[in-house]
Amino acid sequence: MFAPILLHHVEDGVATLTLNRPEARNALSVALMTELERALTAISTDRSVKVVVLAASGPVFCSGHDLKEMRGLDGRDAVASVFTLCSRVMTGIVRLPQPVIARVHGMATAAGCQLVASCDLAYASVEARFATPGVNIGLFCSTPMVALSRAVGRKQAMEMLLSGQPIDAATAEGWGLINRAVAPERLEAEVAAMAALIAAKSSYTVKVGKQAFYRQLELGLDDAYAHAAEVMTTNMLARDAAEGIDAFLAKRPPRWQGC
Repeated sequence: MFAPILLHHVEDGVATLTLNRPEARNALSVALMTELERALTAISTDRSVKVVVLAASGPVFCSGHDLKEMRGLDGRDAVASVFTLCSRVMTGIVRLPQPVIARVHGMATAAGCQLVASCDLAYASVEARFATPGVNIGLFCSTPMVALSRAVGRKQAMEMLLSGQPIDAATAEGWGLINRAVAPERLEAEVAAMAALIAAKSSYTVKVGKQAFYRQLELGLDDAYAHAAEVMTTNMLARDAAEGIDAFLAKRPPRWQGC
């Protein structure tokens, strides 16, 4: 019997997806990415799941693509299909209605760093390291670059991409790649607390807010405000907004309906 390459656990509205290829440094094989995509697709329509935590087993969070597998591919189409699948997984995280929190305990390199950058929130152990080292082996981290350049400043992204050198968790926090670096023994509790805090909000409000956040980033200033105003108008007329405002005015806890 082989252990599953992706573990899936749901408790109190929080789904934890755990990369489970520790012997391969949790490299993103086609099989693992396929499992991730399937899990995200299922979660996207599961109203019982309010938050997703992305974690990993073993000492490494994720080492990126499975290079042994990649070297065995035959032809351009086969190689392209892997990067297309990876892009679908990363955009699937961004477009998932529920917020996704990365819980990074160890090294995250190349597509592993891309995975962290794609998540809505990221918390890491102070022992974690982050790198886009493809340039060191003649393979520029072009797809990781997309997520990385949207998470940190241009100069910081280019430093990581051109040097291939790892940065520590404190630097990653300062650059905005992660939200916070914490002691290893506090990491799980830190993420659990944030997940519980978000899970207690209106799932409808969180969903429309996440969607609007990423959409407005793609727009010019005037269009961003127009889009945000439209979203906020719709949100204001939703049942959960009415309930939340009434609960606030009555000084009582809100009773969310998710609509």
